[in-house]
Amino acid sequence: MSDYISHPLIKPDSLESREYQLSIAMRALDANTMVILPTGLGKTAVSLLVAASRLYNDGGRILMLAPTKPLVEQHLRYFEKYLLVKAREGCNASLFVMFTGEAPPAERTADWNRATVILATPQVIKNDLLAGRYTLNDVTLLIVDECHRAVGNYAYVFLARRYMGTADKPLLLAMTASPGGVHEKVQDVCSNLGIAHIENRTENDPDVRPYVFEREVEYLSIDLPTDLKATIHSLNMLIGARLAILTSLNFTVPKREKLSMKELNAINAQIQARIQNQDPAAYSGASLYAELMKLRHAITLAESQGSEVLKGYLAKLVAEGTGAGGSKASQRLVKDPVFQELFDRTLGWTRELHPKPEHALKLVQDQLFSHPDSRIIVFATYRDTVQLLVDFFARHGIVSERFVGQATKDAEKGLSQKKQIAALTRFRAGEFKVLIATSVGEEGLDVPATDMVIFYEAVPSEIRSIQRRGRTGRSGAGKIVVMVTKGTSDEVFRHVSASKEKQMHKSMRTMAGYSPAASQQPLVVEQETLGEFTPQGPKIIIDDREISSKVVEVLSNMGVVIRIERLPHGDYAIGDRILVERKTARDFVDTLINRDLLGQVKAMAESVIRPVMIIEGGDLYSQRDLHPNAIKGVLVALTVDMGVSLLFTRDEQDTAQMLFVLSKREDGERGERKVHPHKSHHSQREEQEYIISAFPEIGMKNARLLLAHFGSIQGIVNASLEELAAVKGIREKMVQKIFDLCRRAYG
Repeated sequence: MSDYISHPLIKPDSLESREYQLSIAMRALDANTMVILPTGLGKTAVSLLVAASRLYNDGGRILMLAPTKPLVEQHLRYFEKYLLVKAREGCNASLFVMFTGEAPPAERTADWNRATVILATPQVIKNDLLAGRYTLNDVTLLIVDECHRAVGNYAYVFLARRYMGTADKPLLLAMTASPGGVHEKVQDVCSNLGIAHIENRTENDPDVRPYVFEREVEYLSIDLPTDLKATIHSLNMLIGARLAILTSLNFTVPKREKLSMKELNAINAQIQARIQNQDPAAYSGASLYAELMKLRHAITLAESQGSEVLKGYLAKLVAEGTGAGGSKASQRLVKDPVFQELFDRTLGWTRELHPKPEHALKLVQDQLFSHPDSRIIVFATYRDTVQLLVDFFARHGIVSERFVGQATKDAEKGLSQKKQIAALTRFRAGEFKVLIATSVGEEGLDVPATDMVIFYEAVPSEIRSIQRRGRTGRSGAGKIVVMVTKGTSDEVFRHVSASKEKQMHKSMRTMAGYSPAASQQPLVVEQETLGEFTPQGPKIIIDDREISSKVVEVLSNMGVVIRIERLPHGDYAIGDRILVERKTARDFVDTLINRDLLGQVKAMAESVIRPVMIIEGGDLYSQRDLHPNAIKGVLVALTVDMGVSLLFTRDEQDTAQMLFVLSKREDGERGERKVHPHKSHHSQREEQEYIISAFPEIGMKNARLLLAHFGSIQGIVNASLEELAAVKGIREKMVQKIFDLCRRAYG
């Protein structure tokens, strides 16, 4: 009979007592800790033990973060099942709450104020903190699940720093099954999260071994069909031709047989260096490099995914290369006779040529025949393959459902987070036995009855491989089958993943009990107390599509009062006069070529008195194969014709500092200024236009329409609602605003 945890805040006789979990939890109460524990061995149980202890001894709130909504929902069910939380006086609502971006901000604020345990995706918490909706000052434990994501600009990094800088009693618990095989990356994660101690367990540790269920791993070797071999031969001919052209342009390139991703990166580095030196041949090289990447991807699809997915990809290239706005790389590729012959050949394919779907079907049929109550997850990298398998299984009488991310790609709709959770609920309940998932299903999902996992292809990442395997063998023995096409990238990826995983385990053994050196301790934000942190600086309205930018984080840390909303024009609104459009150098040139840059900026310039464009990082002239005079002409048009002020910054940090200076200046730091500044010399016509354009939301374009219609300022001021509405191009809302403003008493 199992022993159970006895704790005032854990439901009696519910949570199994495991010595290694208790040991890890006790250590985690002493300092910020990273827990590395194989999947299925109870990382969530450890977090529950630490949470119960912190609530009992220190009170406050618990905040648990996970990267996906289905994972958050899973943690919510777990905590509600085991954790006892005392209700606040006069509060009948649940003290557990799950935060998603779907709930209105006011509702989230109210939920935060009443809840004791908050479970959320990191982005929604970050957005709320940036908008000043609540603080983390009374959070006594921050739990970071799948903490290996805490690198770069991922929201975990910002949240950990904000938490450590503002919480009264901070303690952070980070959890992962697979931190990665690169020692430096693990150290980076530790630094970003403020980790002082690492608790690491493997399946072979004596205190863990009794709880490990066996997982049988089988590698299923599959022959590549003759037709697909011929297809790959044609693709290799196309690659060889492009390598030859690069050689003629004096680039150093490998033989086609030696062309790896590492070699492709080396070619790209040469190209970028020569672009910086204004070498015209480098632009041709960049286009050829783009072709090589497309062809390499096509080979990967042929080898690992099959003929139908490849056929769809080639059709997409043809549509891109023959349609308006297609890249030069696509246009040149689809005109190549070898490519045209290859594409025509694929049009004659009437069925899937690769044997992988048949093998996957047989594996599923055999498993369900011998174990009818099984749950099976099939992992595939590409959505096209997921849908192909769903349809293929259905034709053979097996009901399955796809499990993909939220984004809609091409014509295929993604799954909303609500639909993801509903699909997992049906899968757990046995309404269907086979789930076919992309990488979105790899992290943390707990379906106890899942006893088979099929990899449609090998993956080169040790983290993804471990995550996939961890979906089975959680509450009983499980089987994993990895399908590998002989002599292809599948075999390479299999060995790469195994090597990286071996290196990871070796690295983790050396890091057991690891404590970062003082020089690696995390940076703490300057606002070290809540009073210092509370935003008291200038105000900036930020477009909600800009919220993922590092710029917004830096502004928040600088004490700027931020309001987030959807702006019709621009990215940052400062006061009533300034609207800022931010573009990286690459985005500036891409928008100029592929979209209507001048039209976009013109609309912004006509809606505000002081339009500003910030161009961030890089050299405008080296981004694309575009004549320098074309870029100079656009810059002149923006400044001279549209009156847009151009500011150049190095990076996101520099951009944030520039915006801060603009906002401080506009906030009145330098004293009162003219509300409607103007040149020292104006014609009478310009003076009239300036006066009317100063009306809220009117702008220069509408001012000219009104003056042309009424002939004078007096005519506009005295016009009736009906007369104003008769002006073509003036919106109804604007008509009412002009009419009311002209008749409103001052003061």
